[in-house]
Amino acid sequence: MLNVVIFGPPGSGKGTQSEKIAEKYRLIHLSTGDLLREEMKKDTSLGRQVKNYIEKGELVPDEVIIEQLYLKLSEYKDAPGFIFDGFPRTIVQAEKLDKMLEKNNIHINIVLNIEVDEEELVRRMMGRAQDSNRSDDKEDVINNRIDIYKEQTFPLINYYKNQGKIVNIDGMASVDKVFENICYALYAYNSQK
Repeated sequence: MLNVVIFGPPGSGKGTQSEKIAEKYRLIHLSTGDLLREEMKKDTSLGRQVKNYIEKGELVPDEVIIEQLYLKLSEYKDAPGFIFDGFPRTIVQAEKLDKMLEKNNIHINIVLNIEVDEEELVRRMMGRAQDSNRSDDKEDVINNRIDIYKEQTFPLINYYKNQGKIVNIDGMASVDKVFENICYALYAYNSQK
């Protein structure tokens, strides 16, 4: 079983790369952002609750994310593995994810950290706002999301580095080159097993 965490700042291309990884390696793509946007689209009570956080660029509370993730994981008990996209975002979430997976004798194998310059992130997300009309891609919200990432998510690098699982990926390259580098990292991981 191959379980991958992919993270990086907002606009780094996590979603795009996650889809490519899921397709190539036949992994279940678990995007907390997609799960939550789906709830908002359905206008469920959870969706309305989440919408207030997302539109301000704030993180949805851990207990909400963990519950949704657990429900999704339980749907795919025989999966060849998972790619966690957009989760964990904090040390607390990472610890809870580790505990949740350990209960099922599963663990995270590799963590891909996509690195992109801040100026490029803003440019990408402003372009995405025009293309897809996402409410969380306004300049003030974008800057808030980047600040929250630096404060709450960036410390995950050391958390996973201490576990020997982190691999840094240059996210400034083309989509195909980034994917090529990810595939190399996954090949290198599999070769060490």
